[in-house]
Amino acid sequence: MTSTPAMAVTGDRTLLQDLVMLTKPRIISLLLVTTIAPMFVAGTPDIGLVLIVTLAGYLMAGGANAVNMYMDSDIDDRMARTRLRPIPSGRMSGRSVLAFGVALSTAATFIFAFFVNVVAAALALAGFYFYVYVYTKWLKRTTPQNIVIGGAAGAFLPLVGWAAVTGTVDLAAIYLFLIVFYWTPPHFWALALLKQRDYTKAGVPMAPLVWGERETMNQMLWYTVILIGVTVLPVTFHAFGLIYLVSALALGIVLLAGVVKMRAATEWTAPAWWVYKYSLLYLALLFVAMVVDRKIPL
Repeated sequence: MTSTPAMAVTGDRTLLQDLVMLTKPRIISLLLVTTIAPMFVAGTPDIGLVLIVTLAGYLMAGGANAVNMYMDSDIDDRMARTRLRPIPSGRMSGRSVLAFGVALSTAATFIFAFFVNVVAAALALAGFYFYVYVYTKWLKRTTPQNIVIGGAAGAFLPLVGWAAVTGTVDLAAIYLFLIVFYWTPPHFWALALLKQRDYTKAGVPMAPLVWGERETMNQMLWYTVILIGVTVLPVTFHAFGLIYLVSALALGIVLLAGVVKMRAATEWTAPAWWVYKYSLLYLALLFVAMVVDRKIPL
C-alpha cells in the first residue's frame, strides 16, 4: 500500500525534471545575464521590474528551447549528448513538448506586454521566432553559416533588457546586440569541433564538417578579433568608460590567446574545451563590467 505514493512522487519529480530540462536552464542562466545587465546599463530599474523581466525572459527563452527540442526530435536520438532528452528517450510526446513551449512563450509575451512594455515584448517575441524558424527550421540543417546568422537570436536579449527600462533601442543597445552576435561563432564552433561525430550522425552541416577543422579555427580567430574591436567601440562615443575598457581588453586578450593556442596545438581537444568554457565566463564578466562601469564611473 505504501509503494503507490512513493511511485507517484517519483513520477511527479521526473516530469518536473523533464520540464525543466526542456527549458535548458544552464543556457538560460547566461542569457539572463545579457538581459538583466543592460537594464542597469540603461538606467536604474526597480527590483520589481528586474524580477518581472527575469521571469518573462526565462519563460520566453525556455519556450524557444522547448520548441527547438520538438523540431529537432528526429535527430536528437542520433547524438549522444541529446538522446536522453524527453522526446527521444520516450518520456514525453512531441505534441506535449510543443504545447509546453508555446504555452511558455505565450505567457512570456503577455507578461512583457502588460507588465513591462510593448517594445520589450516585440523584441522578445522576435528573438523567439528567429531562433525557432530562422535558425532551427531553416539554417541549422542547410548551411555551415547557421551559427553566424542564427546567433542573432541570442543577441536580441540585450535589446529586450534595454527596452524594458527605456522603452526604446538606441546605438549603445545595438552595440550590445553586436557583441553577442560576434561572440556566438567562436563560442559555439569550439563546441562544434568537439562534437563533430554527433553532428555527422545527425546530418547537421556544422562548420568543421563542411570547412574542415583548420578553416573553422581560422574563422574563430577572425571573429574573436572582430569581437574585441566591437567591444571597444562603445568607449569611443562615451557609452562606457575606463573600467569597461580595461575589462573588455583584458577579457578579450585572454579569449584571443586561447583561440590562438587551440589553433597552434597538435592535439587541440583540451584547448577547444578551454575556449568553450572560458567564452561563457567571458560574456558574463563583460556584461558585469558594463554595469560596474556605469555605476562607478572614473
